[in-house]
Amino acid sequence: MSTLHQRIAALSADRLTGMRRGIEKEGLRVLPTGHLALTPHPVALGSALTHTAITTDYSESQLELITGARTTVQQCLQELTELHQFTHRVLAQQQPGGELLWASSMPCQLPPDETIPLGRYGGSNAGRAKSVYRMGLGHRYGRRMQTISGIHYNWSLPGVGSDEYFALIRNFRRNAFVLLYLFGASPALCPCFVQGRQHSLQPLESAGGGAARALYLPHATSLRMGRLGYQSEAQASLRVSYNGLQGYADSLHEALTKPYPAYEAIGLRSLGGDYNQLGTSLLQIENEFYGTIRPKRTVQSGERPLHALRERGVEYVEVRLMDLDPFVPVGITAQTMRLLDVFLLHCLLTDSPPDTPEEIAVLKHNQQLTAERGREPGLTLSRNGAQVPLVEWGDQVLAECEPIAQALDAAHGSGDYAQALAAARATLTSPEATPSAHVLSELVQQHESDFTAFALDHSRTSRDVLLAQPWTEAQQQRYLALAEQSLADQRAIEVADSLPFEDWRERFMAVEQLG
Repeated sequence: MSTLHQRIAALSADRLTGMRRGIEKEGLRVLPTGHLALTPHPVALGSALTHTAITTDYSESQLELITGARTTVQQCLQELTELHQFTHRVLAQQQPGGELLWASSMPCQLPPDETIPLGRYGGSNAGRAKSVYRMGLGHRYGRRMQTISGIHYNWSLPGVGSDEYFALIRNFRRNAFVLLYLFGASPALCPCFVQGRQHSLQPLESAGGGAARALYLPHATSLRMGRLGYQSEAQASLRVSYNGLQGYADSLHEALTKPYPAYEAIGLRSLGGDYNQLGTSLLQIENEFYGTIRPKRTVQSGERPLHALRERGVEYVEVRLMDLDPFVPVGITAQTMRLLDVFLLHCLLTDSPPDTPEEIAVLKHNQQLTAERGREPGLTLSRNGAQVPLVEWGDQVLAECEPIAQALDAAHGSGDYAQALAAARATLTSPEATPSAHVLSELVQQHESDFTAFALDHSRTSRDVLLAQPWTEAQQQRYLALAEQSLADQRAIEVADSLPFEDWRERFMAVEQLG
């Protein structure tokens, strides 16, 4: 019996059925024309500061829907569906003409950078800090980059400690190309996104000719996860190791405390006294650190995430590389979630040697190759100094997942995990079956190579499908009550504030808060 089989056999059914997953799904609010909605976050959705399930991400126009951590895929998907149903009902009432949730990871028709509205969270110190942080992101990376949307998959298994989670993270980063290939769904984008930027995208030709209405790369899987997406020259200098909590925490601590000349030049405040950013270090706060996967720990009120990690260890991992699936009303399917469960268990259960700076550089290159050329026939990636065909390497990983899928099916009394894995293996050898290939073929064949028309069509379809599903008065009242309670909670925070903002900011940003 192999080591992997032994480790799978050692997992009890109770631990497997105790696996938890939760979803954070971002999406832009758009007008029926496909332009970004510049309206405030709808009051009927509640307070973006205090609502636990419906908030905003970077922009006031960028919703984030958050499920709890659930022990079954179906529960998680049901909650995500309900959140969408309620949100669409509220957006339909927005004037004039209602609003839609954008179905694509790459953004809609965007206004000039400086008019993309930052998230607003009220007058409390905590609320102001969230807006100032977003102002800082705009100064550092531009606001357009922040309007990209994705799905984060939060995952945990009972009885797993910090060292094991870091071993999982190292393996995830090694094999993440499999997920980019299978689920990347952003091979094209609206030309407005790269206006004024250097890029290597090609115009997607349409029969009608004229100015390009979509830019793409022929074999791209996820432009969102490539060089045009969440990338930062500054963060490229970070040498974050995932060999354990201590090393990880130390590298983040340095990035959070060491002044960074380019950000010092921006300044903490403008000449008029308005805040430009929360601080002038390489990272303002922990969330600014971009990555395909992050170790996480639930924070207590007012606690910094790094302090929580240092004090209580890793609680779960946050997978951050999943694109929105534009062909699915809520952006992800049950089958995709099951494949993620299998994949993450594989990352946990297989040997995971320490990473090195050299390997980290190679993994970044593999990620960019897969994001921009993943479906290219014969594409090879670097593994242990050798070039290995992507498809061959990916199939080795998925083949090793088979006993894991079988163990999960045995624990759940189903065949769903084996089906999800079989579908993934079939897609791996059929690049035309990937979501990224579907996006390109539909763009050309049904939407005259017009990215906005493609994404608008799927945004409308998703809304109509969700609004047609059963929705009870009890559900409506429950979500209205959650919204009302969140608004009351925000008011209470604002009333309780006693410190001037600058005193609060200095205390929040103090080195001692990092643990």
